[in-house]
Amino acid sequence: MAQPTLEERVEALEKTVAELTGRKPGLENKDWQSTVGMFANDPVMKEIQEEGRKIRDAERRDAWS
Repeated sequence: MAQPTLEERVEALEKTVAELTGRKPGLENKDWQSTVGMFANDPVMKEIQEEGRKIRDAERRDAWS
């Protein structure tokens, strides 16, 4: 069996790193605006936001006590 070339090894490593980091090749230059709305209608995110709101409200009440 032939050994892979250096270029083939580097390409395989780049692909593996992209998979492990969740990045897709060619999308490195996506700007922040492409993420706006990505959690819209997500029940888990709504629960997180509600819990955060409860914490902030409690902290406000404690600050005025």
